[in-house]
Order: sequence, then C-alpha cells, then structure tokens
Amino acid sequence: MRRKVAMRFGVLTGGGDCPGLNAVIRAIVRKGIDVHGDVLFGFRDGWRGVLESDCDELTIESTRGILPRGGTILGTSRTNPYKLDDGPAFVRDTLSDLELDGLIAIGGEDTLGAAHRLHQDGIPVLGVPKTIDNDLNGTDVTFGFDTALQVATEAIDRLHTTAESHHRILVVEVMGRHAGWIALHSGVAGGADVILIPERPFDLDQVCGLLDRRRARGRRFSIVVVAEGAVPIESEAAHALGETDEFGHPRLGGIGHWLQGEIESRTGFETRTTVLGHIQRGGTPTAMDRVLATRFGLAAIDAAHDARWGMMPALQGTRIELIALAEAVGELRTVPLADYETFSALFG
Repeated sequence: MRRKVAMRFGVLTGGGDCPGLNAVIRAIVRKGIDVHGDVLFGFRDGWRGVLESDCDELTIESTRGILPRGGTILGTSRTNPYKLDDGPAFVRDTLSDLELDGLIAIGGEDTLGAAHRLHQDGIPVLGVPKTIDNDLNGTDVTFGFDTALQVATEAIDRLHTTAESHHRILVVEVMGRHAGWIALHSGVAGGADVILIPERPFDLDQVCGLLDRRRARGRRFSIVVVAEGAVPIESEAAHALGETDEFGHPRLGGIGHWLQGEIESRTGFETRTTVLGHIQRGGTPTAMDRVLATRFGLAAIDAAHDARWGMMPALQGTRIELIALAEAVGELRTVPLADYETFSALFG
C-alpha cells in the first residue's frame, strides 16, 4: 500500500463512555503509524484535554490489547469548549503548540456538535460517531448500540423468570433520552408486553388496560420496557433529577419507579422496577461493535490525511461513507412511529 506523507493528529473521546471506543482508537493508531507513518496524540478526558493541552503520544505498544476493552483508555468528560469565552482559541493554540495537522473527535451529539462549530471557526476537526442510543443522524447504526441492546435483552430474558415465578409485573428502565431504539429493539427481542419510548407519549390508562387483559388471558406476569426519556400524556415532561451538564442536558431518571407505583396502585398487581443504567454502556463490546468501530477508525485516519475536515464516517447500507458533521448533528435520528406501530400487535 502506498504510504502517504506523515502527519500529526490528535485524538479525543468525549461524552458518555461507549463499547467500541478503544477499537476506534486502535484502528486510527495502527493505520496511522503502520501505513502513513503518522505521529498521534491522545487527549485526556475529551475536550478538557484539548483545552488544557493534556495529552500523551499514542503508539502501537500503548494501544496493544485494547480491542476487547470497554470504556476508553483516553478517559472522557462532557466538557464543552464553548463554555469558555476563549475556548476555540485554546483549542487552536493547543494544535499550534503540538504542531498538529488536525483533530479526530470521537463522540456523540454534543462532542460532534462542538467539533462542527470548531470546524466552522476554521479549526481542522473531523468526527467519528458513537452512542449507544443510536440517535445520530446520517449513519444507519452507531457502534455501542449493539452491545447495549445485547445487555438489555439479556437482562429482560433473566427478569422473565423472576416475573413468572412471583407473578409480578416487572418494569425495566433502559437508556434513551430522546430516542427509543434500545427500548424498542430490546423489548421486541425480549418479548415485552409493553414498550414505552420518548417518541410517543403514553396513556397510562391504556398501559394498565393492556396489563389487565394479559392477566385475564391467564398470564400472571408481565414485562414493561420503558426508555428513560419516555413521558406520559398527562405531563409531557421527562423525569429529571435537577442536574444539567455543560451542554445543558438534564440528568434523567425515575420514570421506571414512577411507573411501578402507578401500575401497582391502578391494577393491584405486585410490581417491581429494575433500572439498567450504566450497565448498558459498560463492559466488553460485541463483535459487531468492534468491527464497526474499527471500520470507522480506519476511515477517519484516511479522511484526516485527505483533509476532509468537518466530515465523519457513517454506515450507509453496508458501506462506510463520509458525510458532513452538519448533517449528523442537524437533528436526532429517532424511532419512526411507523416502526413502533409495526410491533404494536405484539403488545399486551
């Protein structure tokens, strides 16, 4: 393979941790060094590391064995470079001081949103999409989603036996602030009786009616899967814990426990709640996520060499294509209501 001119790039991982991040880093480093002869630096804790010029050189040796590891060896944070008046200037100075040709930012909506703004401000940045929520626009799938889906499905499978043994309704709260991909797919795969997603506010009376009808047919247990951002028609507001991050997002939580109390009081059926939380995005990535993340990393280092700043690799069909960051962060990729309706025949 023809070697290109050696260059110097920085790499960061921002936002929530996600299975497959290390696979991206490894692919960038392996191809960057072995094929292009590059020098690569990893910034610690997302945009914080760039703002503070906190980094280490990434080498073949320092990234050896990280492919199956969850999390990120670089660390991460929800730091927003635009929270500082001189944030973009600090980023520009860091690139200049380290003589970097550009940055590769691996992250979700917020991290890539910041990358897009920096690109508009004339800073050479490109992105790599990651999120377990699968809600980034422009790519059919994001790495991390398959692992989260497998974890949630396995948990639902295990909860079936407890629900059946104790004749209970079990509410399973999964991640999904604005998009219900994890809830819908894990609920369908796990045979849930009710699936509640943020895209469609739910009628609690209708939910309880479905559970009542299930008991009337002789089934003495039920599984309800709810995304953390799901809301009842009565309030149209997600359950928030009163805290916000640097991007202004409230910390969500509590819909599962609220549902438990409401369902039990309205139906009289014993009800319990399990909140999967961070379990969904921790641990070893699936083979699918390792491969997809690797493909993204390989495409990202090539895009950097071609100075395709303001772009990101995306999965479209079976191919990896480059799309504009503006497209990726322009709007969220949410569950089409037609997809939800397709599965509604299985509810109750």
